[in-house]
Amino acid sequence: METNVADAHAGAVSPELVVEALFACRKTAAIRAAIELDLFTHIGEGKTAALLASAIAASERGVRILCDYLVVHGFLTKESGQYRMTPSTRMFLDRNSPAYMGSAVEFIAAPEVLDNFLRDPAAIVRNGGSAGLANMSADNPVWVKFARGMGSFTGLSAKVLAGEISGWPRSPKKVLDIAAGPGVFGIEIAKAIPSAEIVAVDWAAVLELSRQNAQQAGVADRYRTIAGSAFDVEWGTDYDLVMLPNFLHHFDLPTCAQLLRRIIASLAEQGRIVAVDFVPNEDGVSPPFPAAFSWEMLAGTPAGQAYTQSELTEMARLAGLTGVKVRPLPPTPASLILFE
Repeated sequence: METNVADAHAGAVSPELVVEALFACRKTAAIRAAIELDLFTHIGEGKTAALLASAIAASERGVRILCDYLVVHGFLTKESGQYRMTPSTRMFLDRNSPAYMGSAVEFIAAPEVLDNFLRDPAAIVRNGGSAGLANMSADNPVWVKFARGMGSFTGLSAKVLAGEISGWPRSPKKVLDIAAGPGVFGIEIAKAIPSAEIVAVDWAAVLELSRQNAQQAGVADRYRTIAGSAFDVEWGTDYDLVMLPNFLHHFDLPTCAQLLRRIIASLAEQGRIVAVDFVPNEDGVSPPFPAAFSWEMLAGTPAGQAYTQSELTEMARLAGLTGVKVRPLPPTPASLILFE
């Protein structure tokens, strides 16, 4: 007796994926509440809802329902009425951990960011982009939120990149960090290469934070800032290294090529250009995070996207370069892009 293929798979058909997507923003709300209440830090080795409620000055009912929700979604465990962290939440959501990432919620779940996605997503698709955050005025407070929140999110990529560059046969002495944000990429280079001088470009309000971070890292004497747009401001010449951390994905390919041409003119002899970005495979659907990042840019910028290696190669060609080398930066989802 033959079995119809559709019938054979009928038992596997489930609305779970659809339901999960429809309710996904609720998970964001829950994790934001937990981070803002410092719930994970207060859990410690395990607490009941009553003890947690007392510790964070919140309703016991509210804490119990939130914690149960977090158990359902794998952020906590529950046994005999006590909530405990998983190894991952202990590592990344306990404020006492050096790998704490909770501050990223300040930007990722900021009202103006979420509004980009939820206000009218169909219109974004129809238009092929969004005014998003890219067209906001200079020194808009949202970029300070980005710098303050995303340092923990990008910090590991910065450390891995600094380790890579410090192993080059010829260490860069003059480094330009474009769209420096919290400054972590330039600061890690300065820490890894004691002779390196860093010049950071970003909006003035953001650079206040990057200077503070440089001071805390003990490299302020080798850290200089220039406020303004990377497309307009004069940043000088003779750079041994120009870095573009998480920047190219905000703009269309010709605009990126235009910026690269400007960078080329500011390089010293044998100077190099390095970007850090999310690079999908040529199929456009793998690996998951880099491939999904183009949706982030569709909602957040007029024409940005995550570029494949072939698209980055075309970008380099338009700028007058010969090509690119792309290498993953594990354990992060980002890649190192070396323009040649």
